[in-house]
Amino acid sequence: MSRAPFVPLELTCGPFTVGDALRNGLTRRQLQGRAWRRLATGLYIWSGLADEPRNLLRALRSTLPPGAAFSDRTAAWLHGLDFEPCAPAQATVPDVRGVSVHTAVSLRRSALPDSDVVDCEGLPVTSPVRTVFDLARHLPTAEAVVAADAALREGLVGLEELRAYAATHPTSKGARQARQVIGLADPRAESPMETRLRVLLVLAGLPRPVCQAELTDEHGRFLARVDLYYPSERLALEYDGGVHRDSLAADNRRQNRLLAAGYRLLRFTAADVYSRPDAVVAQVRDALRSGSARTSASGPRSGRPGRPGPASAVTGPGTATGPAPASRTAPS
Repeated sequence: MSRAPFVPLELTCGPFTVGDALRNGLTRRQLQGRAWRRLATGLYIWSGLADEPRNLLRALRSTLPPGAAFSDRTAAWLHGLDFEPCAPAQATVPDVRGVSVHTAVSLRRSALPDSDVVDCEGLPVTSPVRTVFDLARHLPTAEAVVAADAALREGLVGLEELRAYAATHPTSKGARQARQVIGLADPRAESPMETRLRVLLVLAGLPRPVCQAELTDEHGRFLARVDLYYPSERLALEYDGGVHRDSLAADNRRQNRLLAAGYRLLRFTAADVYSRPDAVVAQVRDALRSGSARTSASGPRSGRPGRPGPASAVTGPGTATGPAPASRTAPS
């Protein structure tokens, strides 16, 4: 009959190092047993504790120097955004020299003023505005806009706050892309794929569509809210995801109402955006041209059906603002 493994009570509360294990009576060989789970080089946790990312982050925190904070994707996850926190974990440190490097953490060297660090469940984390600014600098443009849209939609940051932060850090590495990302961001966007479609069109040189526009009939009665909309061409764009497949009949009735009211509608899927981006851009460009030609031929009309409501204003949250004073400390 096998003996139960030796489990010191002091090691059952959270992550610990090999040194902690040795001081509590375990041997290196015992650490290889089923009672323990290896988190990273030299870091372990009792198998009876949940396999939860925060346990790894707490363990990694003990290896980071004073002034360090979790940042980028890891910080975004801790702030509630949809990111992988530990693949690997990401942290910003004032100086990487002398820091024990683990494959489980990716380090970025940059000064972190106190105003850029907050406490999140006992962990030092870059503030929401610094986190979104870092993502805007370091992620590919479309994915950075997805992150910024999500942070705005969830109320994690405000658009003016982001603009002001970027304006006061003009010399930071990647600041130019960050300003572009913030200019493209829109708190009204409701899904990552909607954002990717919008960014695809704008970066291809097409006009910026309105997000989540509410369309009405000629009597001002609400017909539908569409993902993206070009008011002057009366062209609506929709992203069809899994939800569309589950509500096909209702969506078809909604589409028929829009077409009957004089709107035009294009629908795209993830396969279109990822695999046929040039075709998507060409189709929207052709639709915009035909809509403009139709408007020019018929001349301006008053009281035409389906006038967009207030949510369809062409000037949206992405409109640029003037610069703010430069900061003395620039993130790298």
